[in-house]
Amino acid sequence: MRVVMAIMLGVALLASGCASKVEYGDPQARETVTPDFGSSDLQMIATKMVDDMMVFPPVVELTRNRRPVLFVDRVKNKTSEHVDTESITDTIQSRLINSGKFRFVDMTVVDRVRQQLEYQQDSGMVDQSTAAQMGRQIGAEFMLYGNLSSIVKRDNSTKDVYYKFTLKLLNIQSGIIEWSGEKEIRKTRSRSLFGL
Repeated sequence: MRVVMAIMLGVALLASGCASKVEYGDPQARETVTPDFGSSDLQMIATKMVDDMMVFPPVVELTRNRRPVLFVDRVKNKTSEHVDTESITDTIQSRLINSGKFRFVDMTVVDRVRQQLEYQQDSGMVDQSTAAQMGRQIGAEFMLYGNLSSIVKRDNSTKDVYYKFTLKLLNIQSGIIEWSGEKEIRKTRSRSLFGL
């Protein structure tokens, strides 16, 4: 009996292992598995925000003859679901850097940079003629920050999720918001009467 059970278990495991299939997909393809926030939404938001910001007349003028220095604050997730907002800001930052119009300082690594500067200055292990000097970093002129919020409505057969992403460009010296943009997304999932 044990032998028969072991064989049946082995066949079941083998069959379940053969049933799954992994394939590469196009990362730019529209992802429609659930109404939750997904990769398509991230790409759509990043593209819309960067495109809107880059054609805004004051930003065009600001970047005409120089590359202003920005830092990106983490986007606040005000939804009820787990959303990797760092991925959103990373994608927006990458698109802006690759536009050739902006430079960025990375506030997420300040402590590690400080440790490296202290090591170069104080350890006695670094040739001082090649050591980076304290107080020589360039300060950010602008801060880019935003929010992701959602409203979820549902009944017995439908779930409707409305997402709103806002992004603002703040002049650190003056405190003036130089640009603001938003992108809205609505996703609806309907189930048939029989749950199929």
